[in-house]
Amino acid sequence: MTRPRVKICCIRSIEEGKIAIEYGASALGLVGHMPSGPGVIGDELIYQIAKAIPPPISTFLLTSETKPQEIIAHYKRVYTTTIQIVDELEKREYELLRGELPNVKLVQVIHVIDDNSIKEAIEISNYVDAILLDSGNPNLLVKELGGTGRTHNWELSREIRKSISIPLFLAGGINKDNVREAIEAVQPFGLDLCSSVRTDGKLDRQKLKEFFNAVNN
Repeated sequence: MTRPRVKICCIRSIEEGKIAIEYGASALGLVGHMPSGPGVIGDELIYQIAKAIPPPISTFLLTSETKPQEIIAHYKRVYTTTIQIVDELEKREYELLRGELPNVKLVQVIHVIDDNSIKEAIEISNYVDAILLDSGNPNLLVKELGGTGRTHNWELSREIRKSISIPLFLAGGINKDNVREAIEAVQPFGLDLCSSVRTDGKLDRQKLKEFFNAVNN
């Protein structure tokens, strides 16, 4: 089984980015304005972090915008390598994003709730570079668009992974104690985590070490 790549999300400073990379992260998540959830930072700081991170490390802008032109405007304030769309894209106008930003990778978050999530992931996989499965709920009055720390039904995640031909990232409540089970159950291309490697909101070197040891063993 191929060892999955690891994306550390909720990065809040250049220093945190460097620490995550030191322990083995191949991608960093930079959280723009959200209706709820942890790790939100301003666009100027996202820009500064993205500019400081060298290739081949990927930088993901997490945007809650749902209109293509607003996503494009958000991107042009930060210039990350990748856009992670955490809510449903209005009218599924991915081609507009492609046309304006041809060299930027697009990752669509699917919040795994039920069998409809499988259908949604299969359809959207035709338009984006990767799918990221998370445990939020965009149907709530205050939308949950990630960072919940909850796991979801990995059987559904596995079905999605088997049904699409693009890379799949798995997020939602992954930690050092369940990561091997998650890898075996879903066999994702990548893992995405935030709170499980933090103490009092800050990246914790010991937790990073323990997590990467669990992934690599």
